[in-house]
Amino acid sequence: MRDIERLINTYGESHQNKTNILIHAVAVPGIFFVTVGLLWSIPVPDFIAQFNINFAHIAAIPTLYYYFKLSGPIGAAMTLLTLLTFGGINLLVVAGISVWQFSAVLFVVMWILQFVGHKIEGKQPSFFQDLRYLLVGPAWWWVHWLKRLNINY
Repeated sequence: MRDIERLINTYGESHQNKTNILIHAVAVPGIFFVTVGLLWSIPVPDFIAQFNINFAHIAAIPTLYYYFKLSGPIGAAMTLLTLLTFGGINLLVVAGISVWQFSAVLFVVMWILQFVGHKIEGKQPSFFQDLRYLLVGPAWWWVHWLKRLNINY
């Protein structure tokens, strides 16, 4: 069994309840978005800022590399989610909304939802056993969409 299949299957074991799955369908991409937003908000030194690069851009490189190592389709899907997230954050900036404040508030709300979902499920979040599952969550979210499109992950 490939590593991605093992990770997705193990992650899925603690995500069987339909309410928990629905909560995760909202909270997982939400947490991804706000985590990127928080990284985006960290001030960068001038020698980096001059290239219009921030810590979200820098963190995206090894993160997407990890996803592509797991699976080409997952890597491509996570690249799409990352680009959409960057676009969403740019919309916040253009609208004059504080990215870090928006992200911090939503971060708390999304994590509360996650833990409510796991309370309903009656199982601990997967990342309690292995921190890699913090990255597997968005991949698991994409697997549902890829399966609907008949794309093997």
